[in-house]
Amino acid sequence: MTDADYMRHALELASQSQAAGEVPVGAVVVKDGEIVGRGFNAPISRHDPSAHAEMMALRDAAQRLCNYRLVGCELFVTLEPCLMCAGAIMHARIARVVYGANDPKTGACGSLLDVFAERRLNHHAEVTGGVLAEECGAMLSNFFAMRRAQQKTQ
Repeated sequence: MTDADYMRHALELASQSQAAGEVPVGAVVVKDGEIVGRGFNAPISRHDPSAHAEMMALRDAAQRLCNYRLVGCELFVTLEPCLMCAGAIMHARIARVVYGANDPKTGACGSLLDVFAERRLNHHAEVTGGVLAEECGAMLSNFFAMRRAQQKTQ
């Protein structure tokens, strides 16, 4: 499978997030070509500020692989990871991060900060951004446009 194929899986998860009233972000963890972790945004429904799609996918993969170190794994996520998620990605030793849409407000993989380029840190994942960026960005833009329209009618 290609990066775009894995990102499509992440987009399917983002749709589940949106259906639950959450910001539509989805993520998958891949090891040796197999999806071993899945997650979507759930901080509202779980009452958990750390329940971002990446965190959920990392937790799922760690449980399935019986190891908190996810060496050799790749993470595919529809939105550029924030600083919290980038920290968890580092601690998990993810080899590669692939994201869809840039996040100019909280993105920690190059948009606002670039933590994986910080040489003083002990782990550096390879980062690829912009995979299916248009689709990922449109899902987010449409969600927030819908939310603003709902707020105007209330």
